This record gives sequence, structure tokens and C-alpha cells, in this order.
Amino acid sequence: MEKSKSKLTKILLLIYVIILTWIIVFKMQFNINRLPYIRSINLIPFAESVIINGKVYIGEIIDNLIVFIPVGIYIEMLGKEVNFFKKVMPILLLTLIFESLQYIFHIGATDITDIIMNTLGGIVGILIINILYKIFKNDEKVNKILNILATICTVGILCLITILIVANL
Repeated sequence: MEKSKSKLTKILLLIYVIILTWIIVFKMQFNINRLPYIRSINLIPFAESVIINGKVYIGEIIDNLIVFIPVGIYIEMLGKEVNFFKKVMPILLLTLIFESLQYIFHIGATDITDIIMNTLGGIVGILIINILYKIFKNDEKVNKILNILATICTVGILCLITILIVANL
């Protein structure tokens, strides 16, 4: 991959991680005083935190999976030659950091289900881009198209966040 394309992918990944931090750790709040004061740990997968009124709330489980798919895509784009385990480790580490920060700062529930689903989402991202590589047989072209799409989406998201910030002033 050309250096400029790799640099763009790294920048897009960094921006995405910052946005994820705002969403997951800071609960999309612009005022720290509005953050919930919660400190709990759930070490039983798919229990407590995903059971509402006696039923499993699948929405949060799927959201946790979906939100980490781009992380897996970016990691695969940056390290196609790296083995699978070394691609999954940064995804797992990132989700562990997010869950730990929620616990340390009393701003959310630390949940093993979130760790599992976030990591699985990253793995799905890795698998998706590998399927695209196999279908199109041109890794560079796939990366270029994904970088263009990711840039457009990132600019759109940053515009929406800017509108939210201005609206909250």
C-alpha cells in the first residue's frame, strides 16, 4: 500500500477511535456533569446488563458488534500481512480500555458481554474486508474505495457532531 493511503487509513482509524471514545466512554455527552454515576461489573456473558424485563435485549448486543466492525476493517487494511491474532489483539485491548475507563471513572457498567461483542465486531470487520479482497482480487483498489467511503462518512459524522455541539452551547 502506498504511504499516503496508509497514512489516510491511520488518520481515519484515529478519528474513529476518538468518536468511539465519545460514544462509549462519554455517552455522547458534551458536559461531564451529565455523565451517569454508575460503577458496576458484569462478568457473566449475556446476563444482567442485556436482560430487561426478563427478556434479552438484543439491540445493545448488536450495536456493540456493529460499532466495532470499522475498527476491524481499518486494522486489516493497515496490516494485511499480520497474523489474525495480532489483528484481534488491538481490538480486544481497545474494548478493554473502554470498559476499564467506565469502571474507573464511575461512568458506566463494565460488562463482559460488551467486550465479547466489540471484539466479535472487529473480527467481523476483518472477515468482511478479506471477503472483499477475494471478490475483487485487487487489495489496493478495495482499500482506496474504502478510504474514500470512510472519509465521506467521517466528514459527515464530524459535521453532525459539530451541529450537536453548537446546539448544546
